[in-house]
Amino acid sequence: MPESPAISVVVPLYNEEDNVVAMQRELAEALAGIDYELVLVDDGSSDATVARIERNDRVRLLCFEKNAGQSAAMHAGIHSARGAVIVTIDGDLQNDPKDIPALVKKLDEGFDLACGYRAKRKDTAFKRVQSRIANFVRSRFIGDGVRDTGCTLKAMKRECREALLPFNGMHRFIPALIANMGFKVTEMPVNHRPRVAGVSKYGFGNRALRATMDMLGVRWLNSRRVRYRVK
Repeated sequence: MPESPAISVVVPLYNEEDNVVAMQRELAEALAGIDYELVLVDDGSSDATVARIERNDRVRLLCFEKNAGQSAAMHAGIHSARGAVIVTIDGDLQNDPKDIPALVKKLDEGFDLACGYRAKRKDTAFKRVQSRIANFVRSRFIGDGVRDTGCTLKAMKRECREALLPFNGMHRFIPALIANMGFKVTEMPVNHRPRVAGVSKYGFGNRALRATMDMLGVRWLNSRRVRYRVK
């Protein structure tokens, strides 16, 4: 594998032993013929996730000593990526790897970050309503213009990662942080699939209450961000 692949695919993993094999297979099929690396970040899994990962020349594995959360796993993977383009995707198979090429093409249109949004979500009615309300409030309060920040499937140019700071909840505000630095953000509909194995890592408390606190912090941060260009 070259030192600088065209695309780095970052996948945070936490207790996904029943999904990781299929996830790697689907990614290989979707990215056939593309120069890519796979950056897997195990967030302190307590099951057989790491043991079931297929090791090959395209795979780089980062293992946390203990569970640190999705934001930490995303930040570590994104900042370890070597590709000119960085793609993030969930490891639970709800995101569809087949959407990756179309997302990456959005960057060729002059955008710096392309966000997927789940047009037809395969979640419970309560979860869909809860997410719709949270996204509505966040989008108006933060002004990121993205309708579904909870969708992990994204493609960004590598320089965008300099806008990302490591804090709990960062993964929910990637578009807001990147857009605030002057990068161009767009979105497109992507496929969403029902979870077939494992369990969701989020409940009402860490989806709504923590997200509200994080939203206030991100708004403050964006208002105080220092921006400069060297002529």
